[in-house]
Formats: sequence, C-alpha cells, structure tokens
Amino acid sequence: MLITAARTPAELADMADRRAAGLPLEHVIGWAEFCGLRIKVDPGVFVPRHRSEFLARKAAALARSGAVVVDLCCGTGALGAVLAAAWERIELHAVDIDPAAVRCARRNVAAAGGRVYEGDLYEPLPAELRDRVDILIANAPYVPTKAIPLMPYEARTYEKRVALDGGEDGLDIQRRVVEAAPLWLAPGGQLLVETSERQVPQTVGIFSRGGLIPKVVKSDEWDATVVVGTKQDESK
Repeated sequence: MLITAARTPAELADMADRRAAGLPLEHVIGWAEFCGLRIKVDPGVFVPRHRSEFLARKAAALARSGAVVVDLCCGTGALGAVLAAAWERIELHAVDIDPAAVRCARRNVAAAGGRVYEGDLYEPLPAELRDRVDILIANAPYVPTKAIPLMPYEARTYEKRVALDGGEDGLDIQRRVVEAAPLWLAPGGQLLVETSERQVPQTVGIFSRGGLIPKVVKSDEWDATVVVGTKQDESK
C-alpha cells in the first residue's frame, strides 16, 4: 500500500519511516478502505475500524431512499458515507466535536450532499431535524478511561483522546446520546451504537431507560456488537 501511494522513491522512504515509527498506516497514506469505499483520513483523526463495517452495514440495511440520517461522533464521516453510497437521496447530517474530524468528514460526505457540523453531539444540529431522523448512528467512544493505556500504541498516541475515552465505564457519551435520541428520532426511527460484548447488558439498560426498544445484533465475522434502539410509533 505504501508503494502504491508513494509518487517518488524519496516519498516512499519517508512514508516507510513514518510507518515504522508507529504512525497509523491510514494517516501515512491518507485513506482507509471501509465497506468498499476509500475514506480520506487526515492526521490525528480517528481511523475507522473494520469492526465498524458491521455497524455501517446494519444501518444501511435499515435505511431507505430519502431517509434522514444523522451520524454523531462521525470522525471521518465513514458511516454516513456508506449509507449515502447505499441509498439515493438520503438527507445526511454528521457531527463531531473535533475540528480536524469535521474538516475531514466534509471531504468524505460532500459528494453525497451531506452537511457536517462542529459541536457537542446534538447541539449544532438544525432544530427542524427534531422528530424527523430515521437513522441515527453514534459510534461514540466506549473505551473506559483506565483502559486507554492498554490500547495499541498507534491509537493512543496518534488519535485524539476525545475519540477514544468513554469515561469511567466507557458509556458516558452513550448515555448522553440515548437520553436525547427520542427528541430527534421520527416515530419508528432507530438509533444504532457499537459497543463491546462486555458492555451489552449496561447498554441495553441505557436504551430501555431512555425509552427505546433495544435489540442486540452480533457478528462473529467482524467481532462486533451493535445495539439497535427503536422509538415506538405511538400512532400504531
């Protein structure tokens, strides 16, 4: 991949040196392969994990043409980009608190007409999206604070702490996402989050207390766990 990305022998040598020093491959070459798409990855921005392809594919399976989609904690915007590639005419909105991630996400979702906002979770979203969101994806950080030092060197060194640290039990951001989700989801709308197998019971409880009907889906292929929460349609 380095050979393919380098334009000159000198550039290849420089890229090889940076990779050998521990810089993530995706930061060196400037992109990551994700669900068959080439996602631009800028230095310092959270690298989309292959595990999260399960989350992206599950969300795409639940979406439809013309759906209103919101990608919270969007990082590179990879999840939203996958849905935009899978369905025509979706209305895509993405949010991240990190300015570098926002700049990167804009490069990845602009072609699909997506809009990216800088801010804390729902805060920067247009008010007219309330009660209209069909698919809400939130790959929020879920690593417990004390586990950060146990992460791979390249992740804890070259990715922003805000993209990794989920608080004492890893679920602080998730709680905030779920708490406000019913205000934004349309009747029958769905929130999807990635979590660890160990955290599933807590995540399911968070969804239930937040008024969403939870469903756990797992993939051995991706070693991934996703919880889907549905807002009940009171009209039915």
